[in-house]
Amino acid sequence: MKKLIILLILIAITSSMMFADSGITRGPDVGEIYFLGPTATGEGLYRSTDFGETVTCMDSTLNTNIDIGRIAADLMPGVIYGFAMPENLYISYDYGQEGSWIFRSNNISQIHSGRTEGYIYANTSRHSEDYGISFINHTCNGYFGSYKASEIDNEENVGYVMVYEYGNTDSLWLLISNDDFENFEIQYVFDTGYLGVNSLRRGFENGELYLYRYHSQHGRTLLYSNDYGETWDVKNTLNCPNISLCGIVGGRQPGEIFINVEYIQYMSTIKHTYIYHSVDYGETFTVYHPFSYGPEPYYANFEASSLSGTAPLPVQFTDTSSGEDVCYWEWDFNHDEIIDSYEQNPVFCFADSGTYRVSLCINGGYPGFIDEKYAERIVQVNSSNANSECKIENVKCKIQNYPNPFNPSTVISYKLPVDIESANIELYNLRGQLIDKIPIVSNQSETIWEANRFPSGIYLYKLDIKNLPIKKMILLK
Repeated sequence: MKKLIILLILIAITSSMMFADSGITRGPDVGEIYFLGPTATGEGLYRSTDFGETVTCMDSTLNTNIDIGRIAADLMPGVIYGFAMPENLYISYDYGQEGSWIFRSNNISQIHSGRTEGYIYANTSRHSEDYGISFINHTCNGYFGSYKASEIDNEENVGYVMVYEYGNTDSLWLLISNDDFENFEIQYVFDTGYLGVNSLRRGFENGELYLYRYHSQHGRTLLYSNDYGETWDVKNTLNCPNISLCGIVGGRQPGEIFINVEYIQYMSTIKHTYIYHSVDYGETFTVYHPFSYGPEPYYANFEASSLSGTAPLPVQFTDTSSGEDVCYWEWDFNHDEIIDSYEQNPVFCFADSGTYRVSLCINGGYPGFIDEKYAERIVQVNSSNANSECKIENVKCKIQNYPNPFNPSTVISYKLPVDIESANIELYNLRGQLIDKIPIVSNQSETIWEANRFPSGIYLYKLDIKNLPIKKMILLK
């Protein structure tokens, strides 16, 4: 099993992702966790007793037998609950072993582990004290808005729910109950800019909460509170990179938190599970890699020589993306959806002051598939009184094609640098293989590429001159 220590850098990053909350739960013992994750043939339930370094697949038939999508462990050793569509609650008294699941109840959605043995909470609406056999309803006075996330505290009778107001999805409210979800009051109002799914989880001590959120300005952040949600600190922006969360859960030790990360790509030909374990409230993590299937996962990532400075600010960007056969890079330096560079490692000079959202899009180029990945950074440029100029010439595209998409031919127009008299247009498939070459000369400005003998798909083309961009075209037959 691969183990490494990383310090997660506090810089904003965004990517589209699916977030299956409650995909991980802590067991009653220190180091014991359960989580849902991929198997070679489908989905399974895993158990670890060493913080996720090694795991045992308890049930590999969840995709064909009981489609469990959320889990919660009881304080009784070996007892685990599973929620399965459509709103059914199951229980296992044998660590979730295949064949041990027993149907308990219907009309159950979100589930949370209780504070004592045999307790299980179904959202904020009701809870059971007899292992899910019967439920006690809550009145939920003071509840308003639309449900996003909920959790109970380690302290008796304290519970939380996050909601947004109807018609105003940018406002997030944290409500607290001190009488086991009978009555609520507002505890905290989060600022606007909410975009993604929240996960609200309790920590080890009374009043400790972790909140995962995705914000338009702050990116993906892990927040922490030790005063029942009255104040919050940012612990990490989870730039690990492009972390694909499937759930978070607090541990059984001070400062402990687990994150379940899962990559399933290219029609399940690539599957990986990582367990992130922290004992310093999420500031740093030990990363375990208990399950892998296929090549390494693809994600976009990059480094910048500087993320802040005084204008004019030249910045060297270095691609650090993961995955084999990455075949093109598209850089947008000012978030205007216009590609500024197709180089792998470009230099860009920010001439004016301001806040710039820099994004990188890559294509993994895995044979037979098209899968774009994105990464972002924020560059802060301050004003300067000096009359200085950028010494770095920004990359400009000097080749393009039309129409695009096309069938069966397309015109490729170009402009050679003044010191170049002749060159070639090189054409590649998404595996990075050179498939055609067109000679050109400087006194011409365009040529035609005939693609009759090539199949439909995305193709890349460029001038065989150093530091000029790579472009893409789509052949549709």
